Amino acid sequence: MESVDVRVLRAARDWLVAGHRLMLATVVKTWGSSPRPLGSMMALREDGRCVGSVSGGCIEDDLVHRYTRAYGDGAIPESAPELVRYGVTADEAHRFGLPCGGTLELLLEFAPELEALDALVHRLESGQLVQRTVDCATGAVTLSAASAPESLHFDGATLSSTLGPQYRLLLIGAGSLAEYVATMALFNDFAVTVCDPRIEHRGAWSVDGVAFTTEMPDDAVRALRPDSRTCIVALSHDPKLDDMALLEALHSPAFYVGAIGSRRNAASRRQRFIEHFDETEASLSRLHSPVGLYIGSKTPAEIAVSVMAQLLAVKNGVNTG
Repeated sequence: MESVDVRVLRAARDWLVAGHRLMLATVVKTWGSSPRPLGSMMALREDGRCVGSVSGGCIEDDLVHRYTRAYGDGAIPESAPELVRYGVTADEAHRFGLPCGGTLELLLEFAPELEALDALVHRLESGQLVQRTVDCATGAVTLSAASAPESLHFDGATLSSTLGPQYRLLLIGAGSLAEYVATMALFNDFAVTVCDPRIEHRGAWSVDGVAFTTEMPDDAVRALRPDSRTCIVALSHDPKLDDMALLEALHSPAFYVGAIGSRRNAASRRQRFIEHFDETEASLSRLHSPVGLYIGSKTPAEIAVSVMAQLLAVKNGVNTG
């Protein structure tokens, strides 16, 4: 599975190649509650077909009515980018399905330039992290290499956003819990790698769409070269596999590191790391163990829900403490 950004931009590129008119809509500001985060994108074709999302659906419907031929005489204009705001009044918030007074602004780019869009898609498909900057007065786009993900920047004159590879998840252990976590991670747009050198566990794996490696887990962590879009979760219940991988992960830029186990096992692991590997309480503060939010879960499927809930909360900057 690939990121939503790549799917939206590739669709826009392909529509331009086929001779269609289209626009790109990007969420550039939000106030209060908002159904989609900053940077969310949608490509809208002149016949009303769209890919991606900027809201729960009602704003997309309004854009289709205003700018396409799908329901009347609307047309995508040939003009500089336009800034539109939704949800300013209570009536508009109700009309467009925005929660509790939520307001958002969209930058609409009409007829984006094919060459720049094609270059961006190729760079994203090759795994590069790219900063895309839009001149809001002219619609001109510049692309530059980015060394790290940055928050979207919009000041009314320019829009700058970092686009790049999917978030990545490395799972240590290929048991049934890992299958549930992998499935949930895939439909949340994560690129998933599973590491398990044990033959008896590899043979039963049944989830498609993941990369599989049989090297030792600490080697797999090093080979992955974790960055700030990477999370690593140890699920093998085997200290011989989990421990060294966790130590590698904790000293990497990975935004989330977790390990399965009871509170007693987690305490033993921490003590082991402190006594034998010179770790400290401070260096272990990033380790989520027992992994997951407490929801009273007992089954592998429910435990996977708790793991993904905590992982996504950390990814989205939510304090789960």
